[in-house]
Amino acid sequence: MDLALLASTFATVFLAELGDKTQLAIVTISGTSSRPGAVFAGSSAALVLASLLGAAAGGSLSTVIPTNTLQLAASVGFLVLGLRLLLMARAEEDTAARETANLMGSAGSTADDQSVP
Repeated sequence: MDLALLASTFATVFLAELGDKTQLAIVTISGTSSRPGAVFAGSSAALVLASLLGAAAGGSLSTVIPTNTLQLAASVGFLVLGLRLLLMARAEEDTAARETANLMGSAGSTADDQSVP
């Protein structure tokens, strides 16, 4: 067994899962349940199964698609996701700014309307 690969995989997955939505879901489920052991067992099994599927898919894909192409595709995928998140955040900020401006405008027009005899 390649201990360096094992250690780097463990460190990468462990750090990636800290604060991830999976961990937040586990915290939420555990908070609503009185059986944290069952939540731990279920979430551990799910993570192991998901990792098994990922490793199997990665191994199968690498026999068909060159590794560099897979890495490039993953990089492009993450780039697209990041750009979409940035665009969505910008759109939400624009919407919030418009709503604030509308509220300020309607509050101003109401004050103006009341001041006109």
